Amino acid sequence: MLRMCNNVYMIHNRIAVFRTDLGLSRQELASMAGVNYQTIGFIERGDYSPSLELAFKLAEVFGVDITDVFSDKPFKPLNERNT
Repeated sequence: MLRMCNNVYMIHNRIAVFRTDLGLSRQELASMAGVNYQTIGFIERGDYSPSLELAFKLAEVFGVDITDVFSDKPFKPLNERNT
Protein backbone atom coordinates (compact mmCIF):
# COMPACT_ATOMS: atom_id res chain seq x y z
CA MET A 1 0.00 0.00 0.00
CA LEU A 2 1.33 3.42 -0.93
CA ARG A 3 2.01 5.72 1.99
CA MET A 4 0.95 9.33 1.86
CA CYS A 5 2.86 12.31 3.18
CA ASN A 6 1.24 15.75 2.92
CA ASN A 7 -1.41 14.26 0.59
CA VAL A 8 1.28 12.99 -1.81
CA TYR A 9 2.10 9.33 -2.34
CA MET A 10 5.65 8.56 -1.28
CA ILE A 11 7.77 6.78 -3.86
CA HIS A 12 11.24 5.90 -2.57
CA ASN A 13 14.15 5.47 -4.96
CA ARG A 14 17.80 4.51 -5.20
CA ILE A 15 18.64 6.58 -8.25
CA ALA A 16 21.55 8.38 -6.57
CA VAL A 17 23.03 5.06 -5.41
CA PHE A 18 22.91 3.45 -8.86
CA ARG A 19 23.97 6.66 -10.60
CA THR A 20 27.06 7.05 -8.41
CA ASP A 21 27.92 3.35 -8.68
CA LEU A 22 28.05 3.80 -12.45
CA GLY A 23 30.04 7.03 -12.11
CA LEU A 24 27.35 9.07 -13.86
CA SER A 25 26.57 12.72 -13.26
CA ARG A 26 22.94 13.84 -13.15
CA GLN A 27 23.50 15.42 -16.57
CA GLU A 28 24.80 12.15 -18.06
CA LEU A 29 21.93 10.11 -16.61
CA ALA A 30 19.41 12.69 -17.78
CA SER A 31 20.84 12.54 -21.30
CA MET A 32 20.60 8.74 -21.32
CA ALA A 33 16.99 8.88 -20.07
CA GLY A 34 15.95 11.75 -22.33
CA VAL A 35 15.05 14.23 -19.57
CA ASN A 36 16.42 17.45 -18.10
CA TYR A 37 19.14 17.00 -15.48
CA GLN A 38 17.00 18.91 -12.96
CA THR A 39 14.36 16.19 -13.29
CA ILE A 40 16.89 13.64 -12.06
CA GLY A 41 17.65 15.81 -9.02
CA PHE A 42 13.95 16.27 -8.23
CA ILE A 43 13.35 12.51 -8.44
CA GLU A 44 16.43 11.71 -6.33
CA ARG A 45 15.24 14.06 -3.57
CA GLY A 46 11.69 12.73 -3.70
CA ASP A 47 10.30 16.06 -4.89
CA TYR A 48 8.90 14.51 -8.08
CA SER A 49 7.58 11.07 -8.98
CA PRO A 50 8.58 9.92 -12.46
CA SER A 51 6.14 8.63 -15.03
CA LEU A 52 6.00 4.88 -15.37
CA GLU A 53 7.79 5.16 -18.71
CA LEU A 54 10.65 7.17 -17.17
CA ALA A 55 10.89 4.79 -14.20
CA PHE A 56 11.32 1.83 -16.57
CA LYS A 57 13.82 3.80 -18.66
CA LEU A 58 15.94 4.57 -15.59
CA ALA A 59 15.88 0.94 -14.45
CA GLU A 60 16.96 -0.09 -17.96
CA VAL A 61 19.86 2.38 -17.90
CA PHE A 62 20.99 0.84 -14.59
CA GLY A 63 20.46 -2.71 -15.88
CA VAL A 64 18.24 -3.69 -12.95
CA ASP A 65 14.58 -4.43 -12.25
CA ILE A 66 12.36 -1.43 -11.63
CA THR A 67 11.72 -2.70 -8.08
CA ASP A 68 15.44 -2.37 -7.37
CA VAL A 69 15.18 1.37 -8.09
CA PHE A 70 11.68 2.32 -6.90
CA SER A 71 9.51 1.22 -3.99
CA ASP A 72 6.49 2.35 -2.00
CA LYS A 73 8.41 1.47 1.19
CA PRO A 74 11.75 2.85 2.38
CA PHE A 75 14.68 0.74 1.19
CA LYS A 76 16.91 -1.11 3.61
CA PRO A 77 20.57 -0.24 3.16
CA LEU A 78 22.08 -2.36 0.37
CA ASN A 79 24.38 -4.14 2.83
CA GLU A 80 21.28 -5.37 4.75
CA ARG A 81 19.27 -6.62 1.75
CA ASN A 82 19.83 -10.36 2.12
CA THR A 83 19.88 -10.58 5.89
